[in-house]
Amino acid sequence: MVVGIIGATGYAGAELARLLSGHSKIKKLALSSVSFEGDRIENVYPAFLGRISGKLLKAEEVIAASDVVFSALPHAVGEPFAAACIEKKIHFIDLSGDFRFGDDEAVYSEWYGKNYQFPDLHKTSIYGLPELNRNLIKDSKSKPLVIANPGCYPTGATLGIFPAIVKGLTGETPIIVNAVSGTSGGGREPSRSFHYSECADSVAPYKIASHRHAPEISRNLAAISQIAEGGSIPAPKVIFTPHLAPMNRGILSTIYIPLKEKFKKIEEIQKLYEDFYKDEPFVRVLPSGVYSAANRVRHSNFCDISVNLDIHGSTLIVVTAIDNMIKGASGQAIQNMNILFDYDERNGLEAIPMLF
Repeated sequence: MVVGIIGATGYAGAELARLLSGHSKIKKLALSSVSFEGDRIENVYPAFLGRISGKLLKAEEVIAASDVVFSALPHAVGEPFAAACIEKKIHFIDLSGDFRFGDDEAVYSEWYGKNYQFPDLHKTSIYGLPELNRNLIKDSKSKPLVIANPGCYPTGATLGIFPAIVKGLTGETPIIVNAVSGTSGGGREPSRSFHYSECADSVAPYKIASHRHAPEISRNLAAISQIAEGGSIPAPKVIFTPHLAPMNRGILSTIYIPLKEKFKKIEEIQKLYEDFYKDEPFVRVLPSGVYSAANRVRHSNFCDISVNLDIHGSTLIVVTAIDNMIKGASGQAIQNMNILFDYDERNGLEAIPMLF
């Protein structure tokens, strides 16, 4: 199979190329880049020498040559390429925010400042969080699909909250998500806040009450509430605050979930989470007393979850850790491709986390 990557020289695109080079079903990569068109990928990323090589093509050439296309482009850029892929009857997996809100153009316009260019594409696009929509993706794969790859912060937050909503544990007060991200989350293009002298030796919040991933998290919780026991659980509100930390990659989310009733011991909730995720290949519920940490999932597609109870028994404290470039972007995109083509979900994603 030939796999295309549009935007192959950004961080997420390069990670896609690196991971797909180890996928047993991929015979060839077709790569494009506006910034480096005509150059060779191994010149842009010398780490690829001897493993990944090829001229960087036009996006249209990539689409013409591919059986499936990943788009690692900035927001509000990829819709025409998605339309071209659907016309060619091939799947399009988008890593930007363009398709994450389905046909709710009003919310997308409010948070991204753009309108949809191809509204009909959004009516049939699927939000690609495998743990939530695996069956929906499988059932729809017979026709060309647009898969909206989730945002990095929403991935960690949603997976941490998912079991609590489905099992009816959540109370009425808002869920609080405090998340810390590495600098690669800002992309390859430099900006002042990501300069070494600005972010080193410090942790700081940013975009308080205004981050684009907040409505995506809320949308996910609403979708989960619809499949919860009885289907009548109201969607909990969420307060989300992102922080920037002086590390290259990783997201650590500390999630405070008010409980509907008090629990005296954590063991019951621990088992609930373990049972809920026991068949998920990339979600690890850690043993009691072992806490999630960003460096323990580095360069892997795992989401680590630790479950804790406050001393009053009224608030569940869930800590999740993901690699923002893998489970938060490229790895999850490949997981979605594997589902679409009936491959083992682990294919290309089997590496254990780096230790250092």
